Amino acid sequence: MGSIIWSLGAFVLTLGILVTFHEFGHFWVARRCGVKVLTFSVGFGKPIWQRQGRDGTLYQVGIIPLGGYVRMLDERVDEVSAEDRQVTFNSKTLWQRAAIIAAGPAANFVLAIAVLWLMFVIGVPSVKPVIGKVQANSIAAETGISTPAEIIAIDGSETADWQQVNLRFAAALGNDVVAVTTLDERNRERTYELNISQWRLQDNQQPTYVALGLQPFRPEVSLVLSYIAADSPAAQANLQVGDKIIAFDGTPVTEWPQTRDLIMQAAGQQVLLTLERNGQVIEQAVQLGRREANGQHYGFLGVEPTVAAYPEEYRFTQQYGVIDGFLQGAERTWELMALSVKMIGKLLVGTVSVSNLSGPVAIAEGAGATASYGLVYFLGFLALISVNLGIINLVPLPVLDGGHLAFLAIEGVRGKPVSERVQEVCYRIGGILIFALMAIAISNDILRLSQ
Repeated sequence: MGSIIWSLGAFVLTLGILVTFHEFGHFWVARRCGVKVLTFSVGFGKPIWQRQGRDGTLYQVGIIPLGGYVRMLDERVDEVSAEDRQVTFNSKTLWQRAAIIAAGPAANFVLAIAVLWLMFVIGVPSVKPVIGKVQANSIAAETGISTPAEIIAIDGSETADWQQVNLRFAAALGNDVVAVTTLDERNRERTYELNISQWRLQDNQQPTYVALGLQPFRPEVSLVLSYIAADSPAAQANLQVGDKIIAFDGTPVTEWPQTRDLIMQAAGQQVLLTLERNGQVIEQAVQLGRREANGQHYGFLGVEPTVAAYPEEYRFTQQYGVIDGFLQGAERTWELMALSVKMIGKLLVGTVSVSNLSGPVAIAEGAGATASYGLVYFLGFLALISVNLGIINLVPLPVLDGGHLAFLAIEGVRGKPVSERVQEVCYRIGGILIFALMAIAISNDILRLSQ
């Protein structure tokens, strides 16, 4: 319950920041163009807070935090006095109206640069993208990549961490090949070409490099127990820190994942563990516990294995000064913008499955998870969602800012506005499309939760 409340709070905070900046972009440029703003609202529905500003604008927060709006004086929907006609939205030039509409997405891009700048100034703890192993029968396995090896570039673009590796592979999705440059333990540089002509991104839960068969380096996990939970099945059976599990019900075990799977498959059963303790081999009967998750029962022992320390040479901190941090923030924002545009195109042609669309539940989970990791990780997540929000709003669909800009572009070519009747029909079609996409995204969230 606590994690749900935490995720919900992080979700509301994330949307509140993004919507406020987006709508402020519209508001700020509208005021600079001499347009009277009637309402500035963060959220929809019944207001939970309102205040009338000295500038005549009603500022409010709606009860539904899934968007916002800026309502401007407009002769097409309002009764306007003769003296107020010059401060209406429709009275402004084509370029002024376009600037007001485009200012919302632009504010999201500015916000992304700002939060990434702050993230890089604070410093981001990172690990080098070192490949631990290559999954058998995968696309990467066909190239014979040796391990361990650090990925230093993809298609000629440098990769400092796994996040950049993920983004570079996503950008290459749909190409015939992708070039992966690695540096092995002997500082030998090699470039491998992965055949990705048949690769399609199906599972939103997997990073792109995992889908290709590249497993990040993980410190060695031994079968020596480092922790025994109080009142757990292990504690009741008198297991001790330092015990090494060498067999499970007579089956020899050599890796922790193998042991963990055997434990989970024996929910509530009594099993015989063979242990090595102080140089002697002993056998101990244990009554495993039972836990339920997603309608299935799993066994649990209540122990943790010993995990080796992560190599310090693989750790580093991405930290820059004020100027370099800004440049890095602007560069990363541009990369995210380009990737977002590419992913929309790949979604349309089927290279990326619609199962990758995420709705509010996935965003809430991401917000909660990154917020729990720390401020710098939350800032990175905030920048990513802000860029996505800005790009999606520029898609030329009626109802979105991009649709309004499309109507203005047609007006500029024709020399007169698109008729209100045509606009109304387009808005209805656009609304249906947006509703359909949201339904798919929410259904994807529900399916992921049920898995």
